[in-house]
Parts: sequence; C-alpha cells; structure tokens
Amino acid sequence: MIGGGLAGLATGVALAESGWRVRLFELRPYLGGRATSYVLPSGEHVDNCQHVTLGCCTNLDDFYRRVGSANKVKFFDRLFFLDPQGRSGTMRAGILPAPFHMTGSFATFAPLSLGDKLSIARAMLAILRTAGKPKEVDTPAGISMLDWLKRKKQAPRAIERFWRVVLVSALDEELDRTDARFGIDVFWKAFLSNRTGYRMGVPVVPLAELYDGCRVAIEKKGGEVNLRAPVRGIGFERGSIACVQFDNSREESADAYVFAVPHTALDTLLPQEIKTANPVLSQLEKIKVAPITGVHFWFDRTVTNEPFITLLDTNVQWVFNKTALYKDQSGARVPGAQQYLQLVISASYDLLKKSREEIIELCLKEIGQALPASREAQLVKATVIKEASATFSPEPGVDRYRPSQETKIPGFFLAGDWTATGWPATMEGAVRSGYLAAEAVLRSAGTPAKFLQPDLAPTGLSKLFS
Repeated sequence: MIGGGLAGLATGVALAESGWRVRLFELRPYLGGRATSYVLPSGEHVDNCQHVTLGCCTNLDDFYRRVGSANKVKFFDRLFFLDPQGRSGTMRAGILPAPFHMTGSFATFAPLSLGDKLSIARAMLAILRTAGKPKEVDTPAGISMLDWLKRKKQAPRAIERFWRVVLVSALDEELDRTDARFGIDVFWKAFLSNRTGYRMGVPVVPLAELYDGCRVAIEKKGGEVNLRAPVRGIGFERGSIACVQFDNSREESADAYVFAVPHTALDTLLPQEIKTANPVLSQLEKIKVAPITGVHFWFDRTVTNEPFITLLDTNVQWVFNKTALYKDQSGARVPGAQQYLQLVISASYDLLKKSREEIIELCLKEIGQALPASREAQLVKATVIKEASATFSPEPGVDRYRPSQETKIPGFFLAGDWTATGWPATMEGAVRSGYLAAEAVLRSAGTPAKFLQPDLAPTGLSKLFS
C-alpha cells in the first residue's frame, strides 16, 4: 500500500481483514492524508480542514465502524443558516415521508423569498422525477451545474443562496466548473431519496484520532505501517512492477501494489512504460485540482453556542464551533482563549494569493457581521491553512479521465477519490475507491470478496421514482 490517506487505509484494512499481509508506506509522519490533523509548533491540535460526513455516505460509515471510530462522529439532524441581514433558517426533517420530509422547514426558511422557493421546488421536482439521473446531463462531455440550473429557470438569488451554498461546500468547486451529474446526485441522495441522507456527521475529536484503529487493524493481522516513507520510484520489468523504490536504495517487492496517492503525484511517479500499457494513465494531468482554505480563530469568550453555522453571501461558508464539538476545553489550550472556531472556504481560488493577514482580516469582518458577540471579543490567536490542491475538480466530463482501480498492469492497482468511483472528491469517494481496490486485488487472486456498501435505499414516496 502506497499512501496512508483514507483511500489507502480503507484498502489496507479491507485486505488485512481478508488475510493479506499489508505493508503500508506513507510519506507523512501521520495517517489520514488530506483529511487529518496535526499539532502546531505551539501545541494546538488543528485539522488541516474541517471534514464532515452525511447520512448518505454509507461506505465511510462502514469504514468508521470497522476501525472502531463510529463513536467519534456525532450526527446532527438540524442544519442552521445565517445571512448578513441576520435572518436565520433551519433545515431538518419533519413528519412527512420522503421526498417531502423537509417541506416544513423549507417553507419557513427566512433567507429565501417565496419566488426563490417555488423556483427551487421546480428543479427539485425534475431531480425527483428522474431519481437523480436526468437524461440531459448524461453525456461524456457533461454540462455544468450552473448551465443546468439556468435551463431549469432558477432565480439568481435561489442559485446563490441555495444551490451554491450546498454544492460549493459539498464538491469544492464553483457551479460553472461542476459537472451537473455530481450536483444533482448530491440533492437526490442527501435530500430527496430518504429522510436521513442529509444528516451531518461531525468528528468530535481531531481528525487524526479517527485513524487510530487503522494501524491496529493492519498490525494485528501481521501487517505493518511505515511513516515518513516516501516512494522515489517504481521498478518496471517485463511488463509488470518488480519493486517500489525508497530512500537509501531501499526496494520493496510484493504480490500486489496499490497506489493510493494524489493523481498529481502518481503522474510524476509513473514510468512511461506503465503509461504506454495503460493509456488512461497518460491523461491524469487533465484532472484539475481545487483549493480549500481553513481559518482557525481562538476568542477570549464565547461568541456562539451553535455547533456549526452555514453563512450566506460571504466568503466564509461554514463556521464550526470546535470547543462545543470537542467538549474538552480545546479552546483553553491557547492561553486566554475560551472558544475555538474553525472556518471553511471551499473553492477558495481568490484567497490563494492573499496573505495570512488579509485572510484573517476578511474572515474576522464576516464573523463580526454574522456573530455580534464576536465584535466585543478579543481574537487571541489565528491560523490559516491553505490547501491549494485539496481535491480534484469535478469539472464537466472529468469522469472520462478517471481510471478504474484495476489497471492493465498485472499486480498494479489504484485507489483515491480521483479514481472511478461514481462519486466526487469526498471522504465517501475515497473509501469507496479503497473498497473497490481491495475487491480488485482479491478478484485477481481468485478469492473474490465484497466490501462496497450499497447507497441508502429510497424510502417513503421516493421509492415510486427509483
């Protein structure tokens, strides 16, 4: 296993459970890849970016249960929104069956006008009638989510305050750069097909602690986990991989190799022989990347009691109350601080060239507008973490360039959210890729097994459309 992110860990745990001796190599000093946390030089534990799950993420849920981390994620059935005018709204399931379970909260959602709501309802009906698969978006080149919304005559305000708010956060890309298939799928699986798909699960521990059980699951089956072990090259002989090369002329060989690294890293690592034998791997550079910026604020007092907030019409999209989520006085780890907030800005292209000071000033102004209590609070400490290549970009037609987990090279397999999973760049997509890679390894060895979990089944009246 090359790579200790979610995809590599899911593959490794599944294969270890199947009796394989797994040797995992990760270049960083910790597991989790882009969905992890680390300790700042001053001692604070911070996530590189806040990651969450949804009720529709069935494979991620299965993975957490396998490694003993299910109790480290808390699910919420209430989503809270706040606009700059101080109007708030909540989305939650009511007593009606799917797909009408959120009708009550949607009808009373203050940040949207009646015209906005009627506009959104028409597009939702189009998604419902096709069970999330309208024919007009099913083309190899794809169409953008923004183009699809315009075809459905969505009001500009509805696009900005509803569709964009949900999808930019979920997919880490702007609507004009997002394949409509991914955006529509989010609403079908999370909001329409059943009553629980929208429920948001937030880790109540630093992200790195979610993976403690992964090392145990691999090592107790006779495997090993090697950190600070960057791969430097691939030995390729007579049409197959002979070894993987590390520092100090170290080489490791195996019966099967699973590369669970970012597609950008794999592209530079692969020798031309492998690309020639597997042409789809020559197109990895066509898969673009998108950024996420995380901003961490420590205040000297409590400025909100909400566990998390979605902000409308601002650069900051989400505010997570880490002190309330962790419930362990994490804010107090910084001398003089009483509350620790993490802010998330997905598809943060405009922030990449801004300085740390500019980003802090921008975010502090928006937080002051959204949370009046913060205007009287003192900002004790702030940290900015930019992930310029946080995810692959779900551009229209990107699925043409995403390779399957099984390649044409004997013993050579791939894992990663950027491989062909049917999902965009999410933790669910990463775990799906890992399970599919494990299935491919076992299938090639003549011992097939099933790990991939089915999607949540439609419930209520939504079953009539599936």
